[in-house]
Amino acid sequence: IKIKKIIHMQISVLGLGYVGAVTSACLSNKGHTVIGVDIQQGKVAAINSGQSPIVEPGLAELLEAGHAAGNLSATTDVGAAIADSDFSIVCVGTPSMDSGHLNLNFVFEVCKQIAEAIEAKSTSHTLVLRSTMLPGSTRRLTEQFFDKLISQNRLQVAYCPEFLREGTALKDYHDPSLAVSGSFEGTPIPEVDQVMGEAEWSRWEAAELTKYSCNYFHALKVAFANEIGRFSKHFGVDGISLMNTLCSDTRLNISDYYMKPGNPFGGSCLPKDVSALLSHARQEGISAPILENVMSSNQAHLDSLIQSVIKTGKSRVLILGLSFKKNTDDLRGSPMVSVAETLLGRGFEVGVYDPTFSLDELVGCNESEINRRMPHLAKLLYDDLGEATKNCDVLVVAHSNASIDELGKCITEKHHIIDVNGRKELSQLLSSYEGLCW
Repeated sequence: IKIKKIIHMQISVLGLGYVGAVTSACLSNKGHTVIGVDIQQGKVAAINSGQSPIVEPGLAELLEAGHAAGNLSATTDVGAAIADSDFSIVCVGTPSMDSGHLNLNFVFEVCKQIAEAIEAKSTSHTLVLRSTMLPGSTRRLTEQFFDKLISQNRLQVAYCPEFLREGTALKDYHDPSLAVSGSFEGTPIPEVDQVMGEAEWSRWEAAELTKYSCNYFHALKVAFANEIGRFSKHFGVDGISLMNTLCSDTRLNISDYYMKPGNPFGGSCLPKDVSALLSHARQEGISAPILENVMSSNQAHLDSLIQSVIKTGKSRVLILGLSFKKNTDDLRGSPMVSVAETLLGRGFEVGVYDPTFSLDELVGCNESEINRRMPHLAKLLYDDLGEATKNCDVLVVAHSNASIDELGKCITEKHHIIDVNGRKELSQLLSSYEGLCW
C-alpha cells in the first residue's frame, strides 16, 4: 500500500473574506501553519481570537480549532506574512466598477507588496492567485511584478479558481465539484497540488476562463429557469413541475442544480462576473447576444416579483430572508435588498425578519454595501417572528429557517404569502398563497 506523504507548510492567505476565511480554516485544520492577512483590523482581530468574521455553517468551529491548535493567526502586515511563509494564496476581492469592468486594484496592490517581500527573502516562494479575474489577468500581473523572480527560480505562480458556494463552502472545499489549476504553460506544479489538492492543469487563461464559464452558466441557468417560470405562470402551468420534467433528462440537460424558478440570482459572484464578462466582450468586439440579456432577464424577474407585491393592493410588507441566499449573511447583490429599496421608495411599509445575520457583525464589503444601499436597515429589522407578522399583510418568503408550525402560529387569514423559492408547504397555512412562478 502506497502511503501519500503529508507535507506541512507555512502558508499565508491574503484576503479574509468568504474565500480567504474558508481557505485559512481548512488549511489550518489539515495541520498547515496559516497566517491570514487583511487590511481590515476587524477581520484580523476575529481570526486572532478564534472567531469567524462571516456567517458560514461550520466555519466558526473550524477557525476556533485552528486558533486553539496554534496553527492559525492573522496580521495586517503583508511583508511579515510573506517573510514567515513559503506558500501564499491571494483571495482579495475583485469588485465591479460602475461600468461593469472588474476592479483589480486590490489584487495589483497586494501583488506589488508580495513581490517586494519576496525580493527581500533568501528563500524561494510559491504563489497561488485565487481571486476571480478575467482571462489574461494572471499574465499581466506576472509580467508587471514577478517576471524577474520567476527567471531567478525564486517564485512559481499558479492560478487556482475557487468553486465555493456560500452556505456550503466547507463541503465544497473538501469535496469540490471541479478542480482546475493554471500555470504559465499548463505544467503541473507539485507544491500547488500538495496544498490545494490535485487538479486538472491548464494555462493561466484557461483556468481563469473556466471560472467565468461556470459562473456564466450558473447565471444563465437561473435566468432561463425564471423565464420559463414566468411563461408557466402566464399559462397557468406549474413552473416547478415543468422544470423538474425538463431536468429529468440528465443525459442532455446535465444537471438540475440552479434549474429552479424562484429568486433572481444575486450575491457577490454571479452579477459581478456576468457584468465583467459582458464588459470584456464589448471591449473586445465579441458578439455575445445571450450574455447581453442575462442581467436584463434577471431584472425582469425581479420586477415581476415587485409587481406581485403591488398587485396585492396591500401596503405593509414583511420580507423573510434578506441575504441573497439561505445560510449566509451576505447582503451584496441580494435581490431582497432591491425589493426592500423599491417598495420603500414607492411608499410601502417594509419590515425584515432574517435571524441569520446581525448588523453589528457585518464587516468589509458586506457592511459597506448595506450602508450604501440601506443605511436605515436597523429600523426595519424584527427579531421576533410573531411581532413581525402582526405588523404586515404581505409576506415575501425568500428563505426562512422558521418551520411551518412556527409560521402557522403567526399567520392569519389577513395575510397574503408570496412564495419566492418553491416552499409549497406554505400553501397549507390559513392565508392566501401565491407562488412566484407556479
